[in-house]
Amino acid sequence: MPVTTYPTAPIDGQVPGTSGLRKKTQVFSSPGYLETYVQAVLNAIGAPGKTLVLGGDGRFFNDTASAIILRMAAANGVAKVIVGQNGILSTPAASHLIRLRKADGGIILSASHNPGGPDGDFGLKYNIANGGPAPESVTDEIVSKATTITEYHMTDTAAPSLSQVGTLTLDGMTLEVVDPVEDYAVLMDELFEMPAIRALFASGFRMRFDAMHAVTGPYAKEILVNRLGAHPNTVLNGAPLKDFGAQIGGGHPDPNPVWAKPLYDLMMDEDAPDFAAASDGDGDRNMILGRDIYVTPSDSLAVLAANADLAPGYAGGINGIARSMPTSGASDRVAKKLGIEAFQTPTGWKYFGTLLDAGRATLCGEESAGTGSNHVREKDGLWAVLLWLNILAVRRESVADILTAHWAEFGRNYYSRHDYEAVDSGLAEGIVADLRARLDTLAGTTAAGSLVTSAEEFAYTDPVDGSHTTNQGLIISFEGGARAMLRLSGTGTEGATIRVYLENYAGPEEDHSLDAQVALKDVIAATEEITGIRTRTGRDHPDVIS
Repeated sequence: MPVTTYPTAPIDGQVPGTSGLRKKTQVFSSPGYLETYVQAVLNAIGAPGKTLVLGGDGRFFNDTASAIILRMAAANGVAKVIVGQNGILSTPAASHLIRLRKADGGIILSASHNPGGPDGDFGLKYNIANGGPAPESVTDEIVSKATTITEYHMTDTAAPSLSQVGTLTLDGMTLEVVDPVEDYAVLMDELFEMPAIRALFASGFRMRFDAMHAVTGPYAKEILVNRLGAHPNTVLNGAPLKDFGAQIGGGHPDPNPVWAKPLYDLMMDEDAPDFAAASDGDGDRNMILGRDIYVTPSDSLAVLAANADLAPGYAGGINGIARSMPTSGASDRVAKKLGIEAFQTPTGWKYFGTLLDAGRATLCGEESAGTGSNHVREKDGLWAVLLWLNILAVRRESVADILTAHWAEFGRNYYSRHDYEAVDSGLAEGIVADLRARLDTLAGTTAAGSLVTSAEEFAYTDPVDGSHTTNQGLIISFEGGARAMLRLSGTGTEGATIRVYLENYAGPEEDHSLDAQVALKDVIAATEEITGIRTRTGRDHPDVIS
């Protein structure tokens, strides 16, 4: 096998976050950058003899990166790579394929909801054998290898075309090209009451699914249209594009009321369809809408948990519910009623992995529109949509009616996320540092008429493996149960994003009809008085409110 060894320099300071390493496409495509990082991954995992899954969301540079990784895998002794046709796999489908085929791990090419294209973003992450994101022990080893690396290896043989399903070889390495949708669709058939959903669509039920020109277009067409009988116009923006439609309409694959505004506006119209949803670049996030109502990610997790037993895959009940710290406490109330455990973890799907593997959690959710279950080890946008459809098909009520009934039983956690994007990194870090320094003095003080009852930095000890994680966000709690949570996001590639999460609870007997921003106005004012974010950034309002 003809292999060339190329000299390279270490990559210093490029620590992957919970979603892997993300950089501008121009950085990833610069000579030797991708190759050096991939070699660090292969060195860290011990590549010889391994079986790996490979796929990505189809963004710009996906095809070139796939070819490079395959040539490097062959040169480093990987025994087999299972790759999606044309290099495509949604993140949850990749997780399922790792688990289904008992692979040693997988390389996923995506920057999730970040914009794509030559001037957009690219990303790479390694998932372990359970199908989930690599834990810190593995990412630490990858970083160690990346900071000491001196060379990378690549076969001189060109990578074959991935356009046809079938088995190939590349310099002694088996290369299996698979339909990216089929195995995932079979899993969905096993989890949900598909005949009931088909009957729902046959009854005249109208739905729109915005694939945002991202990876879930083919998945939604196959499952919703071909298998469930939804009208062909159900799937919007279903053709995946390398820039997610940025050149034809400013496409940005982040499913929220700002970036999916046409869908949001459609559902606020009096002649709106019955149900709508959207997913992101790699298919692991979701947005849920009913006629004239937006479902927050926190409420979605709570409603899905309360009704999960209506789906065959969860008919025996659920073992526990895990949520990230910035997600509202709505699902905790469901867990209490069901008599099951409720967990609050740091943001990052890897923190759910031990709970899922140990059977202590069944459903999980993050504040950033990520919801999933123990069927894979990633959040799963289309799965969440199908579970909502299953619930709607069985209950035969509207989204608004289901939410109203849920709030009448459990109360409503008014909730919103305010994002301040592309803030100068030094300024953003200074805002957080200044607040951190004052945490011990905030309790007992009043801000904008609201009494602060506690202020803390969130830390987490995993109840399964005992690992301890610190510095996971700041929490300010107010009298009456309101909370404000503040953290810097690691998913952007320009500056920093300050995320502020706001929550205010109204009990079952209280008014649940307020606009969320109205219900949260006192918390918003108190948070600004304490942090000074708008004053210090010079911004009148957040860039994104969801």
